[in-house]
Amino acid sequence: MRKYASILLAAAVAVTAIMPATSATAFPGASQGGQVETTSNVMLVAQPQSKKQVAQKYRRTKVRLVTDQAPGTIIVDTHNKFLYHVEGNNRATRYGIGVGRDGFGWSGVVKVGRKAEWPTWTPPAEMRRREAKKGRILPVVQPGGEDNPLGARALYLYKGGRDTIFRIHGTNQPWTIGQNMSSGCIRMMNKDVEHLYARAGVGTKVIVVGPGGKQGAISYNDRGVDFLGTLFGFGG
Repeated sequence: MRKYASILLAAAVAVTAIMPATSATAFPGASQGGQVETTSNVMLVAQPQSKKQVAQKYRRTKVRLVTDQAPGTIIVDTHNKFLYHVEGNNRATRYGIGVGRDGFGWSGVVKVGRKAEWPTWTPPAEMRRREAKKGRILPVVQPGGEDNPLGARALYLYKGGRDTIFRIHGTNQPWTIGQNMSSGCIRMMNKDVEHLYARAGVGTKVIVVGPGGKQGAISYNDRGVDFLGTLFGFGG
């Protein structure tokens, strides 16, 4: 019996030695230079190891949120780089986001006017001219896909029935979450924007709290992690 036990132990050690190390911040199943499909339909691309990992505080979390806004409302806190999807009963799902860089921040109350999966990117003419001056030529239209800056999903923000040109969208640069790097759009990790997309329909009220104070009077108080909601998945 001791002989067989030694053989089994040696086999286990050998298997462990050849298995790749994993961590909480690694892309599940991603390989160097390759891509995999997860349980969702978001394609995850292995990023260079030199890229900054997303800070833990920007990971999707259920929180206790006291607010005067109705369930279903989206609150975007551009200062703290959080987006809240209000779920009622003093609960919300909090997502980490990337927001507009200096000169591109904004505030206001808008609505989700339409939604798209793997959206086409049509950079505004002004953006193309601005980037061309830096030597970067942008396409007039870029089809949806893993290399598209809009990522896996997009929620198009409208005001008074008109497109504001701003979106809540995914990104193929997840290391920009928590930073001011966009041209005014609100970036989310692909798996997070897919999660929000499934829960926020067309017509959803979106309050963007940012420069200018055009969001008006709004009350919300993030009281930290909702441990029961996180454990049992309250709110979806």
